[in-house]
Amino acid sequence: MEITAQEILSGLREWVEIESQTADVEGVNRMMSKCAAEYEAAGAGVERIPGVEGRGDHLRITSAWGGDGPGILVLCHLDTVHPKGTLAKDLPFRIEGDKAYGPGIYDMKGGAYIALCAYRAIAAGSTPNGLPIRFLYVSDEETGSRTSRRLIEQEAERAKYVLVTEPARDGGRVVTGRKGVGRYVMSARGRPAHAGSKHQEGLNAITEVARQAVTIDGWTDYARGITFNVGQIKGGTADNVVPEHCSATIDMRVLTVADGEELDRRIKALKPHNPAIELTVTGGLNRPPFEKNAGIASLFAHAKGIAAEIGFELHDLSTGGGSDGNFTAHKVPTLDGLGVDGNGAHTLHEHLLISSLVPRMTLQKRLFESLS
Repeated sequence: MEITAQEILSGLREWVEIESQTADVEGVNRMMSKCAAEYEAAGAGVERIPGVEGRGDHLRITSAWGGDGPGILVLCHLDTVHPKGTLAKDLPFRIEGDKAYGPGIYDMKGGAYIALCAYRAIAAGSTPNGLPIRFLYVSDEETGSRTSRRLIEQEAERAKYVLVTEPARDGGRVVTGRKGVGRYVMSARGRPAHAGSKHQEGLNAITEVARQAVTIDGWTDYARGITFNVGQIKGGTADNVVPEHCSATIDMRVLTVADGEELDRRIKALKPHNPAIELTVTGGLNRPPFEKNAGIASLFAHAKGIAAEIGFELHDLSTGGGSDGNFTAHKVPTLDGLGVDGNGAHTLHEHLLISSLVPRMTLQKRLFESLS
C-alpha cells in the first residue's frame, strides 16, 4: 500500500513539534531518541554516539541488509536554527493550502523524515538486494558540524555514493555544487588611553579592524563566485576610552579549492596599518568547496532519469550555502538537496510544499534501491 502525503505529514509533524535548536541539547537529544526509536521499529541497526563540546548526540543507522561493504551514505541533521519557544509563539505547525509551516520543517526535518519513510517502504517489502544504506543523523550542522565532521568523513570512506537530504531549491532543484565556507576571527590589540586628555597616547583597535574590514570587503568578486562578509565587530569599553581591543568575524565563500587556498593565505598574511598594533587572524576553511565533477554529474543523471519515471522533471544547481555534502563531494559522488520542496529556511515563514512529499520520498526510495 502506497503512503500518502497526509500520512507522511502526520509523522513529520511529531518531529517538527520537538524543538531542537542546536544549542538546546535536551531538545536535540529528544529528537534523536524519537528518530532512533522509529528506525529500530523498522528493523534498522541504531548506534547512538554521545555528544561532546556542549552539543547533542549523533545517530549512526545501518540498514538490515547489504553487509559491511561499500554502500550508500545518507546525511541528515536534526538540529534547527529556531530557539525553543518558536513553535508556540511565532511559527506553530499549521497547514495553509499546499504549505505546511513549522520550525525546521523545510530545513531539514522534512528531508530527514522522508528518508525514514523511504527506508520503511523498502524494509516492509520483499527482501532488499541493494547496497547497504548507512544514515547519519547529526546534531550540529547548523553551526558548522564541528563535532560531527570527523564522523561524516569516516563514513564517507566506506561509501560508494552520498545522498544529502537538505531541502530542494528553486522549485525542486537538487544541488550538485556548493561554495566552500571559510570562517575567521580577526583580533586587534592597541593601547588604551583617555579619549580627551590623553588621546594621542592611545592606539585605537577598532579603527584598525575597520580599515582591515574595508580591505577584506574589497576582495569580493562576484564573477569568480568569491564573497567576504564581516559579520560582527566587537570592541571598546566606554565612549571616552580609546579602545584597546577589537575583534571581527569574517565569512568567506569560494567556488574552488584553489581560490580557497589562495584567499586563506591572503587573509592570514594581513599586516596592521599601524605597526604598533598587534593584529591576529585565526580560522580557516570550515567546509571545502563542493564542485560538480564527472561522478556527481553521473549520479545526477541517474536521479534525473528516476524522476522522469516518477513523473517530474529534475534540475540541478550550484548554491552559495554550505552543507555536510561539502565534506564528501571531493571524495565520493554526492547528490544534495534531496529533501522536500518549499521555502523560508531559517525564517518565521519556513514551510514545505505538501505536494512534494510523496515524489521526493519516492525519489529517495528509488535511489536507495537502484544504486549499485
